[in-house]
Amino acid sequence: MSTIETFLTDHHIPFEKFEHPAVFTCEESELLAPEMPGADTKNLFLRDGKGKRHFLVVVGHEKRVDLKALRTLLNADKLSFGSVEKLLEFLGVTPGSATVLGLVTDANNEVEVIFDLSIWKADAIQCHPMVNTATLVIAHRGLEDFLLAVKHSYRVMEIPAMPTL
Repeated sequence: MSTIETFLTDHHIPFEKFEHPAVFTCEESELLAPEMPGADTKNLFLRDGKGKRHFLVVVGHEKRVDLKALRTLLNADKLSFGSVEKLLEFLGVTPGSATVLGLVTDANNEVEVIFDLSIWKADAIQCHPMVNTATLVIAHRGLEDFLLAVKHSYRVMEIPAMPTL
């Protein structure tokens, strides 16, 4: 059992585990991961222009986020992807494994967490257990319990999508 699975078990947060080959993108996940219940998520680790603020934006895997519009909603001067070093420092993961469960390592609440409204309303979500060779399905109540256990605040909003052509 992984460290995050032990954490969830110790906090009475039920989950269902699905193992699969390593996946680095949502497209690979669709091809290689088994059918699973819950909302399929995409996690964007972003930073502002000066690197003073970091964000974990959790959206549905199909959503193409409009970073310019999101920047306005977050009152950030610019938005770009955070560095590999900060991803590892704040969330304890490497690219391809970004996950809301990484908040367990963000003891100082350095990362601002934003959930897309559609993901927040889902009965359950799919998320990596700190590695991209498995997916955990956690019910919404379990997600709320996890956020409480790691003492992490979050915001829920309609994340703007890129216009379709």
